[in-house]
Amino acid sequence: MLSSDDLILNNLKDAGCNSDLIGSFMACLTNSDRKGAINLLIKHRKILLIELHKCQKQIDCLDYLIFDIEQNSPFERKK
Repeated sequence: MLSSDDLILNNLKDAGCNSDLIGSFMACLTNSDRKGAINLLIKHRKILLIELHKCQKQIDCLDYLIFDIEQNSPFERKK
């Protein structure tokens, strides 16, 4: 059975937190700094959301290109 700290560590790793963030978060927990711990998680969440939006934009570009190729095949266009 995993301890509470092990469960937290696994969750942080699964969320993509690096070792620096994990260390800072665990220090906040050790010092009973609940607000600091939450602020670290919120900051990391914002970073992940920015990355998600960037990936979504890339997917949208690919979707448009696929649509355009299906509708007007550039492979049949004259040079």
